[in-house]
Amino acid sequence: MNTIVVDHISKTFGETRAVDDVSFEVAQGELFGLLGPNGAGKTTAIRLILDIFKPDSGTVAILGGEMTEAKKDRIGYLPEERGLYQEIPLERCLTYLASLKGLTRPQIRQRLEPLLEKFDLVDHRKKKVKELSKGMQQKAQLIVTIIHQPELIIIDEPFSALDPINTQMVKDMLREERNKGATIVMCTHQMNQVEELCDRLVLIDRGRTMLYGELNEIRRRYASPEVIVRTLEPLPAVINGITEIVPQNGDYKLSLAEGVRPNDVLGELLSSGLTMEKFETALPTLDEIFIDVVQGKTGRA
Repeated sequence: MNTIVVDHISKTFGETRAVDDVSFEVAQGELFGLLGPNGAGKTTAIRLILDIFKPDSGTVAILGGEMTEAKKDRIGYLPEERGLYQEIPLERCLTYLASLKGLTRPQIRQRLEPLLEKFDLVDHRKKKVKELSKGMQQKAQLIVTIIHQPELIIIDEPFSALDPINTQMVKDMLREERNKGATIVMCTHQMNQVEELCDRLVLIDRGRTMLYGELNEIRRRYASPEVIVRTLEPLPAVINGITEIVPQNGDYKLSLAEGVRPNDVLGELLSSGLTMEKFETALPTLDEIFIDVVQGKTGRA
């Protein structure tokens, strides 16, 4: 079952086509990456999904159909721009925003305290929001996003302004919410975070879909004919089937000649009496694929 189905949506503002015939699906209970460089159309796509904007063409189904007011209480949305009331104390701000999601006062009290502790904000609850650091405000917005225990969580650049410790805290929180059954869409241009967290992804550039699918399948699709090896003994200068040997952080990257398979190379190395500590296909990072696709070195896929 799919939580979100985006079917050929497009949106134009003046002469700018922000989203151009984009389609993808997000399965229930998955952590899905919505990627692209700044200005690619990611945030517009999210606003179309959330019914903040209406598409010029195409359709969006969310939680089983069209958006309704009742469904909005089943969704948690973290926008890239901070939407907290700056002039009031943090606890009052969070309490008010939680009430907009249909929570009662007793429910808010029960849920807010452990979240303040989790995000290390207990000692700052009486401070005005404007007195908090950018990182603290980001954590406060995350509390607002999940306090009503939504079925669908959509987060736009969730790691903005966070230090490494709080970044890890948010990663753990996202995994916990997914394990509880929530569907999560993470909108970002930080490829390393997507590579670590997401099951599947769509990459949008200039409003158009450039990549869509399962992360490891995409990496295999863009893999070069290379393997990474580590041996206890030095590698020979010449290896049958290898055109180039490049040292790489204690390993070696071996470029395969045309028609040579990784298994052929493994057999050649073992027959040479080498002790293998590591042998794997050299898959590109998502950063490398992202750069190639966005710079036009590879076509749409």
